Amino acid sequence: MDALTDWFQQIFTTEIYDGKSFADYLTLDAMVAVVGSTVAATLIIFVGFTIAGFASRRIQRIGQDHASLDKTLFSFLGNIARYVILAFTALFVLNTFGVQTTSVIAVIGAAGLAIGLALQGTLSNVAAGIMLVLFRPLKLGDFVEVDGTTGTVKSITLNYTEIADLSNVKVTVPNSEVWGNKIRNYSEYPTRRAEWTFGVGYGANLADAERVIRDTIMADSRSHQEPEPFFQVNNLNSSSVDFLVRVWCDSEVYFQYQADMKRLVKEALDAAAIDIPFPTRTLVPEKPFLQPVQDDEETDSRHAAE
Repeated sequence: MDALTDWFQQIFTTEIYDGKSFADYLTLDAMVAVVGSTVAATLIIFVGFTIAGFASRRIQRIGQDHASLDKTLFSFLGNIARYVILAFTALFVLNTFGVQTTSVIAVIGAAGLAIGLALQGTLSNVAAGIMLVLFRPLKLGDFVEVDGTTGTVKSITLNYTEIADLSNVKVTVPNSEVWGNKIRNYSEYPTRRAEWTFGVGYGANLADAERVIRDTIMADSRSHQEPEPFFQVNNLNSSSVDFLVRVWCDSEVYFQYQADMKRLVKEALDAAAIDIPFPTRTLVPEKPFLQPVQDDEETDSRHAAE
């Protein structure tokens, strides 16, 4: 019995934190202080999350309400503001329970260094995400080609960029690969230059062929008169005379416009009876063909008939 009493006494008198033992925390004043700290911490957490969400939404709303501002940038800034407010909230909660936040910050810094060394790839994605947001080579809604993937940018986070490809399949590309590779942004400029090669036969009248091609393409409302269109014989191919055609159009109609012109020009050349050649081959045997040798019986019977 004495041993059990000594064991309980040792537990209650053992220092737990800040020179206080377990027995000190079982007093009424200590319990009231713990309950008060818990209520205060809960209130701080609630207020912190509320303010963080409100600040994030307000910052993102600024980019959405003003067309001249970049939505991607303000979405990024909103997330940063949210995380900063939550970090300060955590420090306030720790301070409520009497924890020295300076020592916690030092521990977090040391742990951050170790984690940073272990997650170099992830941190490179974060750094690349910051560069993408600051320099904005692509934005939400842009039609781009990145690292072999062509599609529409759906979101840009700190770690990855989400692209919906031509089949509307979600493709997630790490930001380090986006920033470190060539980016083709088809939505950056309002106009694009479409290019075609049309071949006609060597017997065709080139002036008539050029007139048909020019009239067909320039009659379309999507074709721009400025900059000046380009129509010119570019190549004397093995079976055709090739016209190189370059015409400017709006970027948003580029792909459909380019496909439509191929069909319309083909139909116009057919209607004008202008030959569109296709590759042909002439086979020349190495030796002349030999006449078949007739049997003697067939020869005798033919002479007898005569």
